Amino acid sequence: MAEEEDTVHYDGAEGGWGSLRGIVQTALRERPSPAALNTLRRQNKVGGFMCVSCAWAKPAQPHALEFCENGAKATLWEMTSRRCTPDFFAEHSVTELRGWKDYDLEQQGRLTHPLRYDAASDKYVPCGWDEAFQAIGAELKALDPKSTVFYASGRASLETSYLYALFGRAYGHNNLPDSSNMCHETTSVALKKVIGSPVGTCVLADFELCDAIFFFGQNTGSNSPRLLHPLQEAVKRGVKIVTFNPIREKGLEVFKNPQSPTEMLTPAETQISTLYLQVKTGGDIAAIMGLIKHVLAAEEKKWAEQKQHVLDVDFIAQHTTGFEEIKAKADATSWEEIERESGLSRDDLAQAAQIYIEAHRSIVMYGMGLTQHVHGSQSLEMITNLWLLKGNVGRDGTGISPVRGHSNVQGQRTVGISEKPSLVPLDKIAQLFGFDPPRDEGLNTVKACEKILTGEVKAFIGLGGNFVRAIPEREKMEAAWQKMRLTVQIATKLNRSHLINGEIAYLLPCLGRSEEDMQAGGPQKVTMEDSLSCIHGSFGKNKPASTDLKSEVAIVAGLARATLPPNPRMKWDEWTGNYELIRDLIEQTYPEQFHDFNARVFTPGGFYRGNSARERVWKTESGKAQFTPPKTMSALGVDDAPGRFRLMTLRSNDQFNTTIYGYSDRLRGIEGTRDVLLMNPEDIAAAGLSEGQVVGLASDAGDGVERRVGGLTVTPFLLPNGCLGAYYPEMNPLIPLWYHDEESKTPAAKGVPVRIEI
Repeated sequence: MAEEEDTVHYDGAEGGWGSLRGIVQTALRERPSPAALNTLRRQNKVGGFMCVSCAWAKPAQPHALEFCENGAKATLWEMTSRRCTPDFFAEHSVTELRGWKDYDLEQQGRLTHPLRYDAASDKYVPCGWDEAFQAIGAELKALDPKSTVFYASGRASLETSYLYALFGRAYGHNNLPDSSNMCHETTSVALKKVIGSPVGTCVLADFELCDAIFFFGQNTGSNSPRLLHPLQEAVKRGVKIVTFNPIREKGLEVFKNPQSPTEMLTPAETQISTLYLQVKTGGDIAAIMGLIKHVLAAEEKKWAEQKQHVLDVDFIAQHTTGFEEIKAKADATSWEEIERESGLSRDDLAQAAQIYIEAHRSIVMYGMGLTQHVHGSQSLEMITNLWLLKGNVGRDGTGISPVRGHSNVQGQRTVGISEKPSLVPLDKIAQLFGFDPPRDEGLNTVKACEKILTGEVKAFIGLGGNFVRAIPEREKMEAAWQKMRLTVQIATKLNRSHLINGEIAYLLPCLGRSEEDMQAGGPQKVTMEDSLSCIHGSFGKNKPASTDLKSEVAIVAGLARATLPPNPRMKWDEWTGNYELIRDLIEQTYPEQFHDFNARVFTPGGFYRGNSARERVWKTESGKAQFTPPKTMSALGVDDAPGRFRLMTLRSNDQFNTTIYGYSDRLRGIEGTRDVLLMNPEDIAAAGLSEGQVVGLASDAGDGVERRVGGLTVTPFLLPNGCLGAYYPEMNPLIPLWYHDEESKTPAAKGVPVRIEI
């Protein structure tokens, strides 16, 4: 592999003055009000405002400034002084705006008034709230509920999410996909199958007790930088961190704490990873099999020589099933295959395995580098296999910890936003509200897209997000989208999804989480769930961007009132006036997890809703944790072939999901552009290309469909041979809709087969 000096890279550490400059640059662009400083001081603290960026945990004893660079950018983005008023839409047609870049659309600022699409002028025009609710309600009542989709991005509060799910089911469907379908649905499916819990098993205190942390496919530095604080503390007490990632991401290499005067004013910095292994994209199954083979060999050797165990044999006997099957699979898998598929040497894997063996307590963390593959579920099953060998689930200081993106994506699932009726207490809902909820399975993201393509879906309501920009097969989807009868988008800023509208379309602006939510019962607080299953309250104090904004709760309630027949048990007005009443409903629906909900809203560190696997209660088919042998050593959906590359879609340091804050990917040394193709220098030479050459990518999925993205500048980067990197969502047109995890249907955006076109 090429050396770093031959590639584009960043010489500094994550954090430090670079992070402060990134925050300042965003502040200069957004020009927020002076209240921004006070909001940042309150961010992620008890009684304060919960960040709208990532879902990482909020500690009971926060730092003086409990926000990271990305979290600060998200807050400043929401608090921008820019306003996207009806005057803007009077000047620009929807067709014209479709040609704008994502960044330029969002830079128009906060939406200020409800808007209706006027087909005659091809423009959005202002309308009243009652007018919008009544028109949308009339359209929904005229449609078959099964032909509609209610999508939720991962930032809406628990209160909004509960009402939104209730609205959908009372209307008559379970078509409730959310952003989890595009990122961590693989977690929900795979972990549920093998340990009986659809979410991770760790709590924040585990990071103070563990001896080793293993990372797979997660970019902490750009996506969840606050996580670097507990990682730095862990390293300082001797914890070894092992990272498997195709890209050397700065956040898991070196960290300079911006809140440490010593580190800011001296060369001091913390080396995060003890061992950093650049596995090939899609090669994690093979890499983990290598670790398992080494652990099993060490067990045999230690028992033969010392009559002592490496494995937790008592745990395996009492709490698991399938051990002999995984052992047989490991024995039958050759090191040659493991090295070929993982791109790693046996010695490197042995070194990583030895760290795992020597650690009494280990935590594994992972991100979309594992979940977004055709065989992503098998990657998570393999992680579980390795962790079960030493009983590293259900003990303090151990566990499996997926790192979530959206700030409340996990919580939305918890309170009922799910297309799977088996995950929702429908009998309890029927009892509480006096109607029979639909029992058939609804549409997830991929199935919703398929039915939009066939014309079976007639209406789409989006509770936040940028759905059309985030999904695969974008060209086909945008063309089909405009054939729908109704599209409704609830949002704070303009994005591309708002411009790919149906025959009838409404754009409904909502309050941001940092803003005061004043209702009939006074100022309201909301709640959300972090990645570690803790519930936190959030209280906005800022002046709303416009007096014409409504809260997400009020908008959902307004749509429900206008659509549903009267039901005395559905008190939409009362719920809008007092969110405590909604939390009472959540408590009644989920009493074990949300008992005393209103009394615990501002519990320091959040209140833990519990996890059966953490208690070693295995809600699986067998009643035990399940060892599962893999069916393949590659997580990819297609084999390698001459001229075929493995494309990973990436987020930049100046981005959160589809939101583009700017054009600085500082931590990778890329400035001023997103139109780049990252390649290993050896691959550049072998392909007859040169640095700076402009090329295109074409789908090489083998289905005969032409999918292309052009205008990409060849940029040397430290990647495994055969692997490419380019930015999301710009690369989404290259991903076939059918190319997804086999079990969860999560789009396989981290291993897209492509070829380079000159």
